[in-house]
Amino acid sequence: EERRRVLSEVTVADMATEPGINMEATIDARENPFEPYLDALKKVLEDQDPIFMIGIVVSLAVVVITVVFLKYILSRKTVQSAVLLVGLCDSGKTLLFSRLLSGKFKKTQTSITDSSAPYKAKNERGSSWILIDLPGHDSLRPQYVEKFKSAARAMVFVVDSAIFQKEVRDVAEFLYFLLTDSVVSRNVPSLIVACNKQDITMAKSAKLIRQQLEKEMNTLRVTRSAALSAQDGSAGASVHLGKKGKDFEFSQLPMKVEFLECSARGSKGEDGEADIASLEKSLALL
Repeated sequence: EERRRVLSEVTVADMATEPGINMEATIDARENPFEPYLDALKKVLEDQDPIFMIGIVVSLAVVVITVVFLKYILSRKTVQSAVLLVGLCDSGKTLLFSRLLSGKFKKTQTSITDSSAPYKAKNERGSSWILIDLPGHDSLRPQYVEKFKSAARAMVFVVDSAIFQKEVRDVAEFLYFLLTDSVVSRNVPSLIVACNKQDITMAKSAKLIRQQLEKEMNTLRVTRSAALSAQDGSAGASVHLGKKGKDFEFSQLPMKVEFLECSARGSKGEDGEADIASLEKSLALL
């Protein structure tokens, strides 16, 4: 070990006395082997036109900003590929779900969870959506709406036309809940109000149901706005329904709204076909 140390000192001493050798440069080169390359790059940059260099810097900045922006947008984007069947209990959602998928009559009971399946629209494009039947019980509705609302391309709100007069308040409250949701308001899925059970003699027409819902929801809007104002001094805590200063109409909503009549059961009962052609036509246009 002592011998190697002595030889090293002798070698360094010889190099220091050797003519033409810059001892300081040699030591620097050992400490930073990239120094020659950095010096060469620095010289190239110094020889360039300043305007040209500014252009390069700006171009790189634009590329970086664009990549970051696209990554942000794509990470937030949710594909709206679902058609949600919503409505009160016993409105006929689950039977309608079965009829749309298979055309067959199926005895149903009150749903306590969601059901979903691919649905192929009857159009030339062969459009395909995920059809999702949501529970109608008032204690379950909010959590399932919250779960699927971001994916909704359309909402089919099923109404029991035969007992609509008894349920008008509840139907209006559920619709109000959906339409004032911030996510629904931002994504603007199509709204199809399917006035079901038209095979029953006492069923109300789609026109009458629309008119009565507009009247009831206008009343709800006034009472809810007053309640919000009393709580925090402002009615701006949720999405405002319709146009301010005017009585509510569905035509004021930002999404496409359609009322239609249908019968999941059909006029011939279990052995016959459903009367849902108008609904299938609307789904084909999504």
